[in-house]
Amino acid sequence: MQTPPRPTTAARPTAEQLAAARDTTIPDVSAPGLRVLFCGINPGLWSGATGHHFARPGNRFWPALHRSGFTPRQLRPDEQQELLTLGLGITNVAPRATAKADDLTAEELRAGGAALTERVTRLRPRALAVLGIGAYRTAFGRPRTTVGRQPDGLGETEVWVLPNPSGLNAHYTLDSLAAEFRKLREALDPALD
Repeated sequence: MQTPPRPTTAARPTAEQLAAARDTTIPDVSAPGLRVLFCGINPGLWSGATGHHFARPGNRFWPALHRSGFTPRQLRPDEQQELLTLGLGITNVAPRATAKADDLTAEELRAGGAALTERVTRLRPRALAVLGIGAYRTAFGRPRTTVGRQPDGLGETEVWVLPNPSGLNAHYTLDSLAAEFRKLREALDPALD
């Protein structure tokens, strides 16, 4: 997979850049021993074009992260490396950029779940937060999963399933999304509240 030319931070990707971003990958923001490794379903075309996770303007990941207390201010997607100083990181279940998560096959999600398990075993974050219940159900073969902390972790890593922050997820407002993120933060850092 090729990496398309990336627009500058302030520039919106052009139609050509978005088309070229299809099926590309972007690097994880990760390190060993993080507090939380957030896991998206897969990069969207905006993310593929810019090289930044949750880059589409309507995505609510960055506001929810801030409103839940994980970050002292709302970071921009191009500031994603700052997450590492806060003990946070980002990865994806499936690596390839698509226009919609529905463009992924069940086989891709299952393979992504296996790869994610290996990544978590290697990096050993305190918690893994998968952002998308449907993707988690398919990737890990757990069709009855609900949002929240999961009964089974991955080794010593707690597993949480949180709502997909995409602007297309009409089931959650920004406030209710931030409230779910906050439950994770409070479980990890009860002394901060």
